[in-house]
Amino acid sequence: MAPLTGRLHLYCNLRMPHRASANVMTDGSTMRNVHPPQVAGMFYPGDAKTLDAMLDDCFADARTADIGAPKVLVVPHAGYAYSGAIAASAYRLLKRRADAISRVVLVGPAHRYPVHGVATTSAESWHTPLGDVPVDLEAVSALARMPELSINDSAFRGEHSLEVQLPFLQETLGDFSLVPLLAGDIRPERLADALSYVWGGKETLIVVSSDLSHFHDYDTAKKLDGATVEKIETLAGIDLDGGEACGCRGISAALIEARRRDLRVTALDVRNSGDTAGDRNRVVGYAAFAMEDAATAELSKPDRETLVTAASSALAEAVATGRMPEARLPADLSPPLRAKRATFVTLHLDGALRGCIGNILPQRPLYADVMESAYKAGFADRRFPPLTAAELPRLTVDISILSWPRPVTFADEADLLAKLRPGIDGLIIEAGPHRGLFLPAVWTSLPAPRDFLFHLKDKAGIGDAPLPHDSVVRRFVTESFGGAFVAS
Repeated sequence: MAPLTGRLHLYCNLRMPHRASANVMTDGSTMRNVHPPQVAGMFYPGDAKTLDAMLDDCFADARTADIGAPKVLVVPHAGYAYSGAIAASAYRLLKRRADAISRVVLVGPAHRYPVHGVATTSAESWHTPLGDVPVDLEAVSALARMPELSINDSAFRGEHSLEVQLPFLQETLGDFSLVPLLAGDIRPERLADALSYVWGGKETLIVVSSDLSHFHDYDTAKKLDGATVEKIETLAGIDLDGGEACGCRGISAALIEARRRDLRVTALDVRNSGDTAGDRNRVVGYAAFAMEDAATAELSKPDRETLVTAASSALAEAVATGRMPEARLPADLSPPLRAKRATFVTLHLDGALRGCIGNILPQRPLYADVMESAYKAGFADRRFPPLTAAELPRLTVDISILSWPRPVTFADEADLLAKLRPGIDGLIIEAGPHRGLFLPAVWTSLPAPRDFLFHLKDKAGIGDAPLPHDSVVRRFVTESFGGAFVAS
């Protein structure tokens, strides 16, 4: 990547001159409140031509992933020479749907000014070397009614966490409006409520700005950041702290919403400054993530074929050796196949069920989880004897990738039945020692909610009795696909 004249900044505790929002003349009589660049020429180039060239370099160096329509991006915010290519791996996903996005809610940590709750700005637009970005003043005004949110221009002076994202957004989206939010000492649940208010539909993109660990040696940072990435990818990071990610509150809030809204998370690129443009003695960690709707997400055709082949090879090896095969991740495995996921594998023999087992929570990379679920469906489902070599060519392999199982609140069974979504919801029932699960595919044979619930209760061992008062019901959605057994 082409170097900048002067120093590009890696760290978050730099002292920089403060530039307040400016009243700019537009027609000789009208004044408008514009937030000027605070770190142009330091974190990224200060002139449009050089900035365009550096953005091109970032996108050229970015790692690729085939993810359709992310609702949320998590991106780093160091100088472009340090983390620009990592951020670009997320922003490049927007190019195919740029016309659909008209608003960006941008959330980052406040590095230089103590913020109680969340700060937003009075500015009508933000200026960068690539032009002005208008602020969605209606959304800002509505959010300002929350007791935790205040209009505080001082918090944005010298702040880089939001600003460094704007040129990437301008490059990929063109025209859009901005909702800028700096998170301070606010509980992630309340920040999630703020995000929910401006969540919108396909027209709204949520961007969370955050680096990972700071100032550890290279090997320590790799270990710490790896654990943080796993928390984020498995939606377990709803209580991250500042040692794990400086934008911990924004990430945790996004993960809370991801649980509520059936999103799944994919790590696109994970590196640190020792991998990009710095030494390895004191590094800063960077990662980019995409969150997409698990109900509509689709792996690419090659990735789906890879998983069906992996499941088939696991079954064939187990038939040959009598053991569960070790899941070795190929070096060229795509980010979606490396992402931590929960899966079920269903086997059919000549069209009849031959085994179905899986996991309800993400524990391992998708590729490895599919191999394990396939093995268990063929050899650990107590309803069936172990698979034989003669059966393998007659198998079909169906794979279901599960979203986070979220609780369903209900007053009674009638209320629960009214809340079920036929053809969409998978359901888990837990009542004392009783437990049962139906994948959404079961709706095909039991399309009526009452029948679906009755048979699930029967599977769980509850029978036709009413659900016990201590029952816990969770629902999930799946991406499901499959194919014929693939002989190696």
